[in-house]
Amino acid sequence: MRKQRTLSRSRELWAYAFLAVPIVFYVVVRFYPSIFAFYLSLTDWDIVSRDKGFVGFENYARLFSDSVFRKTLFNTIRYVVVGLPASMFLGFVLAYNINKLTFGSSLYKTVFFMPYITSMVAVAWVWRWLYQPPPVGVFNNILVAIGLPSQQFLRSIGQAWISILVTTVWADLGFQMIILLAGLKGIPDEYYEAARIDGAGNMQILRKITLPLLKPTAIFLLISGTIRYLRIFTQVMNMTSQGDGGPLNSTKPLVLYIYDTAFKSFEMGYSAAMTVVLFFIILVITLIQMRVTRSEDQ
Repeated sequence: MRKQRTLSRSRELWAYAFLAVPIVFYVVVRFYPSIFAFYLSLTDWDIVSRDKGFVGFENYARLFSDSVFRKTLFNTIRYVVVGLPASMFLGFVLAYNINKLTFGSSLYKTVFFMPYITSMVAVAWVWRWLYQPPPVGVFNNILVAIGLPSQQFLRSIGQAWISILVTTVWADLGFQMIILLAGLKGIPDEYYEAARIDGAGNMQILRKITLPLLKPTAIFLLISGTIRYLRIFTQVMNMTSQGDGGPLNSTKPLVLYIYDTAFKSFEMGYSAAMTVVLFFIILVITLIQMRVTRSEDQ
């Protein structure tokens, strides 16, 4: 009996030891930097000097008069509002049709999922090449070949953000498709069989069975997708000239502005204040989405 207690105690200690590794990781890599960012947002640290002058809420007050901050925040929200619904809708269309296949579905899943697991830097540079003016850019060469005028794409204030968004949605499509396909596979076939026996058509089955039962999956994609689109950075950094989010900040997201402020202007305190604002935006949106989900489930 005593031997069993000793063995049980030993197993418990080993369990705590293994659990300590991820806890230490999150404290050092996640929690501490987050708390330190709150502190930095109250200073005017320039990353070079050791002294961090305390300025209180001056950095937050400065945000209200910063036109670039307002522009980048607007750009970020626009990426979320336009890009996320588009990627979810297209992902559902792909998942819905692939789920009907009896042959070749693995090939389609692989083809559409590959862009998601490909480095975003590589994806961004390939799409940047596709958007180039003729005779280099593939898209403009196609337009010219069919008698249409070439487009500015990344060089146009009106077209640049759309060009960035198309690349983002294309790269994100595979993830949406795989998760939605898993949700479709989880719906019991008995529901569909019963609906067909009752004479329901395909659209009725889609509206009354498929979409309602996919709601938990859609909520997960909505929350995770909102966070991803609010943190858009790599594609804009690599697709725009000099990585400045141009032309005239028309594509610059808030994360890129935070990066430029911290590591180009060396205003760590001000960049930390913007980071805190972005943190609370993500937190509020996530809590609202979770609250809506919980209230509808009850």
